[in-house]
Amino acid sequence: MSTCSLEHPNGQKAESLPAKRLCKGVCAQDGSVGGGGGKASRAVEVSIVIPVHNASCWLDECLQGIVDQDYTGSMELSVYDDASTDGSRAIVEGWRERLERRGVSMVISGHDSAQPRGVGHAKNQAVSQSSGKYLCFQDADDVMMPQRIHLQYEACLFNSTSLIGCQVRRDPEGSTERYTRWINNISQDQLSTQVYTSHGPTVIMPTWFCSRHWFQRVGTFDEGGKGVPEDLLWFYESVGQGGGVVRVDQCLLVYRYHQQAATHSVLEETIWNLRVAFLQERVINQWESFTIWNAGKQGRKLYRCLSSSNQKKVRAFCDVDENKIKKGFYTYEESKERPKPQIPVLHYRDASPPYIICVKLDMTGGVFEENLKSLHLEEGVDYYHFN
Repeated sequence: MSTCSLEHPNGQKAESLPAKRLCKGVCAQDGSVGGGGGKASRAVEVSIVIPVHNASCWLDECLQGIVDQDYTGSMELSVYDDASTDGSRAIVEGWRERLERRGVSMVISGHDSAQPRGVGHAKNQAVSQSSGKYLCFQDADDVMMPQRIHLQYEACLFNSTSLIGCQVRRDPEGSTERYTRWINNISQDQLSTQVYTSHGPTVIMPTWFCSRHWFQRVGTFDEGGKGVPEDLLWFYESVGQGGGVVRVDQCLLVYRYHQQAATHSVLEETIWNLRVAFLQERVINQWESFTIWNAGKQGRKLYRCLSSSNQKKVRAFCDVDENKIKKGFYTYEESKERPKPQIPVLHYRDASPPYIICVKLDMTGGVFEENLKSLHLEEGVDYYHFN
């Protein structure tokens, strides 16, 4: 396992870690309040895209991280202020001189309507007004490590149709521990095979870096506003169009956790429905039959959410719970079929692949992982993780 220990913009050592419906085309400007620049007159290689809404307490550190980048190519900061009421826009404007001294041009616009229009809208506007050949997405409450842009830029040169991410350091330390471990430690292959899990995109949105060409091909972010997972929708569209997923295995972002984060407005059921739809489209529709690993609540819920044609493909549930196995079958009580479907429940050793696994990872002290390993299966062929 690789590790990373990078310099934080304030000079401190970063903690050592193991090494969002899509609106197609370019969104037009819509009468938003402009201000402070247009497209840069010189060619720009990398545009740093930051949507802002009431981020005044984070912005100084975020912008200092941009000033501290060791990338030597041309950079542009593109900020769209989504109806902030806390002086966020003025703070960004106050950094213009420092950024320009560093060689970073800046374009900022926004609107002062009574209500924000949402993260998807703000990102689309920030991208639309930018001019860089490459796009580096950044949340206003996070902080780039000095090496971020140059390392992700180099990776993107060799992966022009991929979404490039990186490892992160969570702040506060220890928050969302399992999630952070997953972000940093799944393998490069698992970045593509574990896209159906409840964790969401296998490279998280605040670490995204891609070419403008690929972004335009995939399409812009959904602008449904609060409660819409615009990052997951875009991620699935990118993967669905054959885009790759790559992670730079160094810690290049301080990723903050706080209750004001936009992600908390997205309902778990919304994410679940999107995941089920994508899993069926990409995997289950191509299989003739399969086994659901987990005869408990999550496995049964997945079964009930499948299309009727895909429900008929479920040959069995498998589990380790002797009580479930002794019962012998699961009856789909909500079914309108008569007789009601009864699906066998087997011990995992008696079941056969392929599997959709509805067991949470990293929750059984390694017991589940060892059971899975004992079957000598190939992830992405013989099984996919869903939970």
